[in-house]
Amino acid sequence: MNQLLSKFDFSDELLDVINHCAGVYTPTTKVELYDMVYGPDHASTYDVTYYVKDKGEIKEADVVRCKNGAAVNYVDDYMRRRDPNCMVIADNMPTDKPTYKDVYKRDFSEMKKETFDWLKTQELIVMPFNSGGNVYGYGSLLVCPKNAAFFAYALSLLQGFINAEESKGFKPRAVIYVAPPFRHTHFDGKQVVVHNRLDDCHEVFSYNLYPGPSAKKGVYSVLLDIGETEGWVTAHASAARVVTPYENETVIMHEGASGGGKSELLEEVSRVSDGRVLLGTHTVTGEKNYITMGDTCTIKPVTDDMAMCHPSFQNNSGKLCLTDGEDGWFLRVDGVTEYGSSPQYEKLSIHTDEPLVFFNIQGVPGSTCLIWDHTLDSNGKPCPNPRVIIPRKNVENIVMEPVEVDVRSFGVRMPPSTAENPTYGIMGMLHVIPPALAWLWRLVSPRGHKNPSIMDTTGMVSEGVGSYWPFATGERVKQANLLLDQIMESPYTRYVLIPNQHIGVYHVGFSAENIVVEYLARRGGVNFKMDSLMASRCPLLGYSLKEMKVDGQYIRSKFLRTERQDLLGIEGYDKGAKILNDFFAQEIAKYDTPELNPLGKEIIECFKNGGSVEDYCNITPIGLN
Repeated sequence: MNQLLSKFDFSDELLDVINHCAGVYTPTTKVELYDMVYGPDHASTYDVTYYVKDKGEIKEADVVRCKNGAAVNYVDDYMRRRDPNCMVIADNMPTDKPTYKDVYKRDFSEMKKETFDWLKTQELIVMPFNSGGNVYGYGSLLVCPKNAAFFAYALSLLQGFINAEESKGFKPRAVIYVAPPFRHTHFDGKQVVVHNRLDDCHEVFSYNLYPGPSAKKGVYSVLLDIGETEGWVTAHASAARVVTPYENETVIMHEGASGGGKSELLEEVSRVSDGRVLLGTHTVTGEKNYITMGDTCTIKPVTDDMAMCHPSFQNNSGKLCLTDGEDGWFLRVDGVTEYGSSPQYEKLSIHTDEPLVFFNIQGVPGSTCLIWDHTLDSNGKPCPNPRVIIPRKNVENIVMEPVEVDVRSFGVRMPPSTAENPTYGIMGMLHVIPPALAWLWRLVSPRGHKNPSIMDTTGMVSEGVGSYWPFATGERVKQANLLLDQIMESPYTRYVLIPNQHIGVYHVGFSAENIVVEYLARRGGVNFKMDSLMASRCPLLGYSLKEMKVDGQYIRSKFLRTERQDLLGIEGYDKGAKILNDFFAQEIAKYDTPELNPLGKEIIECFKNGGSVEDYCNITPIGLN
């Protein structure tokens, strides 16, 4: 066995694979690992292929050596974004997810043996890493075919890379096994990731090479599994310390399904050529609404997607405390369509001190890979899920230590809504909600309008509890209870709702979110008097603002209370509210079980009885004056 690995405590099955495979490579540096990405000939282009019985050699992806990193493109359009239904559970522990035995009508032990037998035929990268980053992470291991070194390198950027030479060794708390050909031989070409939870180890079997459901969300599953066992949550959230021009600081945490505005929290306000900020464009008349902003806040990023809310961070402040659960960010850059769209990420991706990995972005050998040059799908349209992995240490003003959260927001992609075509897109620019409603929104977590990160879905779909349910392996009610406990243990953290894409008939993209961040930071958080708020017409939306002034300018009331929009009106609003309410009723029913926290039952009963926002406040006070 590789001497570097001899210090680690591996299972007998894993030792058997390592001792009988065609070769083991354990990189001690990222430079060494990156050198493997382009194959044994260190070529400028490298095809990742596998022999598949009865089908011959199948190409999964090509890798192009660019000046600033590796551009990886998959042959199949399907492999360029995460399949939300790719997870199956192999073990017999409690779960609400599809099990391997139920889906495939056989025990996973047979597949596991076949997987290990195949791995023994390969040259392997066996690489230790930390799930959750190097500071607070859990010792883990990757077992991956050497010709898929790009996958290993991507994981080394995302998670906490460990130099095995300098490590004291560990018994892996998680192991990721990668076996790409099985997608074709056993799973009809589908992305399948099998989770096998053992008493002391969480095994992840990735039968495809897109890192989203394994190296990224698979590790998230590991953290959620550990948290479910130990009683804490890794939230699906970005967070930032927002510093006003007067040096006042507010920490904002933004949750939501993929596409819900988490990465956008970390971006500065976007301006048009004359310096103004485009708030919204009327989708029928084309009328544009602008505001003028002078100095804007400094955004100091904390997390991009995974926020570890470990008990060891918590103090007596009465606020939720968190830190980043990753060492690198898997950034979606579909909104970067030309030079100047996102100067911050353009600079980070072009001028980098170590090679990056780009997915679904065109690369030319020897050139600089540009994040706005998106690969075209087979339909001739740009892939909606272009990605780049950015090491968080490279991000300007990055915050490394745990932070206390002042405002916890939830973002939802909203469709346009009019009286003629009413939808659930009735949310105003900012809603203040009590903790009880904040919990309900996290139970339902609408995936929202035209999510670019995953395979297409139609209609309104729930992402599930915490918006991280697609990645959780256990039971939804356990997660619902953990979230409620977390909320109740943080009485001085306040809650808001923020829409993106549309506010009624207006298209706003993420500009509303950016403006709200500026507004909240200048106010020192949700520091409202109750007489500045009014109950929203739809109780699920809590309180609406009577007025909103940003940098000396009032936001039009039509952006705060959508029923005031001429083309929506009260009738259209009420139809949209019913759509939203019916959807909540459908999704909340899943949690109304004997195992639910009694306080949770009380909140759900309030919803079922048509409770007002004041009724929710009576259950969990909002904490405003």
